[in-house]
Amino acid sequence: MVEKVITLENISLLDFLGSENENIRQISAAFPQSKIVSRGNEIRIKGQAPEILKINDILNMLLEHFSRFGQVTPDNVKEYIALEGTPSGPSNSKNDIILYGNKGLVVRPKSSNQKKLVDASFANDLVFALGPAGTGKTYIAVALAVRALKNREVKRIIITRPAVEAGENLGFLPGDLQEKLDPYLRPIYDALGDMVPSEKLRFYQENRVIEIAPLAYMRGRTLHDAFILLDEAQNTTSEQIKMFLTRMGPNSKVIITGDQSQVDLPPKQKSGLRESLRILKDVKGIGVVHLSGRDVVRHRLVKSIIDAYEKNEVEVKQPQ
Repeated sequence: MVEKVITLENISLLDFLGSENENIRQISAAFPQSKIVSRGNEIRIKGQAPEILKINDILNMLLEHFSRFGQVTPDNVKEYIALEGTPSGPSNSKNDIILYGNKGLVVRPKSSNQKKLVDASFANDLVFALGPAGTGKTYIAVALAVRALKNREVKRIIITRPAVEAGENLGFLPGDLQEKLDPYLRPIYDALGDMVPSEKLRFYQENRVIEIAPLAYMRGRTLHDAFILLDEAQNTTSEQIKMFLTRMGPNSKVIITGDQSQVDLPPKQKSGLRESLRILKDVKGIGVVHLSGRDVVRHRLVKSIIDAYEKNEVEVKQPQ
């Protein structure tokens, strides 16, 4: 038997351990051959070394989650246990790693649906990733693209978004065209900044190994030997998304992300994303992954906000 002690410092025990230690009890139930006891700010684990290593990894992931979001829920615990694996099967934690980013950052799926997105990308050349804000769909897609580039599976990464204002006016922003567009592409730069050293990223962009551009720049091109990401696809028109889909060249992979609840097009303009999903539903070789509020990896309030809006939409649609 081996014993390990983890000390929780500067942390809200209720928010981390859960009500009546529910989070720790879940881990104990998943690893019945080990004994896990929480007393004060200490967690003591007794068992065989292989299980203790798994439990330690789960607790470390939960601590990382807590440091980012300020709370650990029972659903979070279930997701991390599923990622790490239980005694009933081998651990897939190493296989789940997408890539190692800057400063030791490990980029891996944080929920079962994010894992489905990773698996769908490996299995299909074209994948639709659909879900609300904060579910990590863009971040995971960027990570998969960087992974493919590092492994020399593709020669370049092309990331694009439709430049559609969400209530603001693009023309009145200061600066030249690139400076006007940068705010719309900032989430992409932020994700890449986590995964590629700044000097290498600059080199890649200067040499067009990584290209970040508005969707209008894709017209007339054939995108081959590339990992291509279309982000915020709910703001494409039918003509735009058809144009984009027909850009695929040999040895290319495409991920299209979108949130169908946040369409910023004019009221009478149909979303091309919705139409393409309907038209392509029977085409083989296309993956579709749906993420939900349970996959939110932003502040813990974001999940509650999404749930409240979804509930309101249902109530509005019900006949009075």
